Amino acid sequence: MVTVEDVRRLALALPRTEEHLVRDRVKFRIGRIVYLALSRDETELGFAFPKEERAALVASEPQKFSLPGTGDLRHNWVHARMSALGPGELAELVTDAWRMCVPAGVARAHLEDAAGPDAAALPPAPGLDGLRAAAGVFGAFPGVDRSWHALVADTAPGVDLSDPAHRTALHRWLNAWGCRLRYPREGEPDPLDTGLAAWWARHTLPGAPIAALTDREIGVLAAAYADLAALPLGRRGLGPTAAAKALFALRPRTVMPWDAAIATRLHGARDERAFGRHLRTGRAWARAALAESGLDEDALTAGLGRPGLPLAKVLDEYLYVTLSHAPRPRATAAAPAPAPR
Repeated sequence: MVTVEDVRRLALALPRTEEHLVRDRVKFRIGRIVYLALSRDETELGFAFPKEERAALVASEPQKFSLPGTGDLRHNWVHARMSALGPGELAELVTDAWRMCVPAGVARAHLEDAAGPDAAALPPAPGLDGLRAAAGVFGAFPGVDRSWHALVADTAPGVDLSDPAHRTALHRWLNAWGCRLRYPREGEPDPLDTGLAAWWARHTLPGAPIAALTDREIGVLAAAYADLAALPLGRRGLGPTAAAKALFALRPRTVMPWDAAIATRLHGARDERAFGRHLRTGRAWARAALAESGLDEDALTAGLGRPGLPLAKVLDEYLYVTLSHAPRPRATAAAPAPAPR
């Protein structure tokens, strides 16, 4: 549970924030724009939040979040029960609400200062030329998109793991993408099928494009990844590579996947924290590519030579070409082309 003092401490640490008491309600604003407001009894916190995303937020945790009253539905606004929020979650909500109300340069400068050396250590964005070159190499691999298009066709309009046929299609696609997940013999139990169904019931995954992910949503995805990677399959778990690829299949515009080479060479680990850092890297790279191009995501991937594919996948292809497929130092031969994707 968080308190009014927690809200005040977080808000007043953000540049340009002012506190006001308006009709017995504590509000925090930038100029004339209110981005936080407490109810009179201080049991609820209203906060700025994108209108197009709030229905999914409320549906994911209705015991915690609720829509504003009819008079405020036209605004970018959501309510949260103070008693249901934790300190870390409150910090993310307050910061994201503040970012909606200040110039991008102010937000970027403050968050870079606050993030410290770990944020500065994110790998530099490849640039459009690097993405275009890698897309040309990857797209030339024979049959590289075949299994992906098959998965999309078999699970339209999107993978839903409550459907047994979709779980089967995902299993087949993961193996086409290089995972070695055993198919059960007739009459045998299928731990992957039952495990995926149970995992799906435990998690509600964000669906925002990777460039629009919030830190809170990255935390949700990283926790879901860790749970999925540990999914028991006999003597071993599903594993970090299959878990990352499965998350991409479930949220192709949201998740930049990895394989073992990418994870270890880029982040030095394959745990929950490393996966969160991987998603923050993808977010930073996606934002940089969109800003450099001046295009929306679909136009950008088409311009890079990969029309119809999400930007998260094009970023993964860049990493495959430059890290997984590229020979290590002193290697004498290039790595093999990927399995048909």
